[in-house]
Amino acid sequence: MEIDAQDAFDINFFENVLKRDPKNRESLELLGSLYSKYEMARQALRIDRRLLRILPQDARIRYNFACSLSLLGRKSDAVAALKEAIDLGYDDMDWLLQDPDLNGLKGYSEFESLIAPHKCPF
Repeated sequence: MEIDAQDAFDINFFENVLKRDPKNRESLELLGSLYSKYEMARQALRIDRRLLRILPQDARIRYNFACSLSLLGRKSDAVAALKEAIDLGYDDMDWLLQDPDLNGLKGYSEFESLIAPHKCPF
């Protein structure tokens, strides 16, 4: 997907903000979202790791980290991160079950075991 002009500007802007303030949570989150939007999974994973160093107990950040791992084909690591996210309180199971970032995990036994208790029986 080609990056549109506004998003290219925003990516550059947030990258520059982070050069001056490497722990700026808002800029990290917005940049991570932009990287994900444009399927820049390696860059998104790098941002997720930075956010986890700042907020290791944040369930949503841990979930996003799992998504980045999944997009990179790191299934076992992604499932481990998802389990940690759930243990930390991530509870949007409806989204988890339909999130396209996790499509690569569907059919993977560790993932199926993790989500089995949360699937609707009918």
